[in-house]
Amino acid sequence: MENCNCCHKTKKRDEEEYKALINRLSRIEGQIRGIKGMVEKDAYCTDIITQVAAATSALNSFNKELLSTHIKTCVADDIKAGNMETVDDLLATLQKLMK
Repeated sequence: MENCNCCHKTKKRDEEEYKALINRLSRIEGQIRGIKGMVEKDAYCTDIITQVAAATSALNSFNKELLSTHIKTCVADDIKAGNMETVDDLLATLQKLMK
């Protein structure tokens, strides 16, 4: 089990992965602040909706990248170690994503 621990539910990320995730989230945070500003300035509805769609897409991309890394590291390592509970956890996560 490389970085995930079923009991603690944490993961130590390498610096490159950490910076990439934080940078992506910072951009998304900026998008959300921009949307809030649009509402505060009484922007036209469809303009706001377009920006919300862009932020939603950015969050979905973030989720896909994080899920990919999770499967390649945590899930793969746990399966190799015989911890099949991680598969159940992954399936529950996928169910949440597909709502």
